[in-house]
Amino acid sequence: MKTVEEVLQTVGTAVGAKDLTLWGLLRVAVIVLAGWLIIKLLMRTADRLLDRSKALAPVKMYIRSALRVFLWFLLALMLAGTLGVEVTSIIAMLSVVGLAVSLALQNTLGNLAGGLVLLVAKPFVVGDYVEADGINGTIAAIDLAYTTFITPDNKKIFVPNSQLSATKITNYNTLGRRRMDVKFTASYDAPTAQVRTAIEAALSAVPGVLDDPAPVIYVSEYQASSIEYLTRLWTESGDYWDVYYALLEGVRESFARHGVEMTYDHLNVHIVER
Repeated sequence: MKTVEEVLQTVGTAVGAKDLTLWGLLRVAVIVLAGWLIIKLLMRTADRLLDRSKALAPVKMYIRSALRVFLWFLLALMLAGTLGVEVTSIIAMLSVVGLAVSLALQNTLGNLAGGLVLLVAKPFVVGDYVEADGINGTIAAIDLAYTTFITPDNKKIFVPNSQLSATKITNYNTLGRRRMDVKFTASYDAPTAQVRTAIEAALSAVPGVLDDPAPVIYVSEYQASSIEYLTRLWTESGDYWDVYYALLEGVRESFARHGVEMTYDHLNVHIVER
């Protein structure tokens, strides 16, 4: 009948542990208990630090999980070293495996890294209307790998985060208000004051045009057959397109009421008889 020490030595030889004895197991138990307490303390400290940072709030769960796995991995290496297991070869093998996995999942890891950048930097949040990499739409979801756009014509587009984090992003909602520049043309025969009055009447009839900053109207260009008037006004971001189309319709009707001709390019041909 083998003794406990002999059994432990046999098991230790099989798994490569040179110090698998009763005293060795006792040391392992002490290290496990101490390591568990230290990991618990470190995780509490990490939670407090993460709670203080609003920028890291969206990725708090992922950072916490990664830190926990890393700490338990270090504890496992310490336990293996205590039992006399050669950890150098294990680390070398894990490095090779990690390199192979990172090469195989290069695009996926790039998307994950891009997702962390977007979640921390917050160039946009869910509900913002964004233009990025030729795509226009409202942000429906921001995940670690993909960001979901809903386009104005109700298409759902999944864009890789690695692509978004490396491109120019235009956010139309961040500042809350948008300036609109609209150009109208009127006949040279129409007095400037009359044209201004007609445009101002159309502006006052369109809901959503902000009074502060107040709309302004400029003579912007003398064209071949008309004078161009530039109208600048401010709206809330969500009202932009409603105001835009309502103003186009309102100015046409206002020009008709005020006797302003909305001209278009034309060519006069004179026939001279000889």
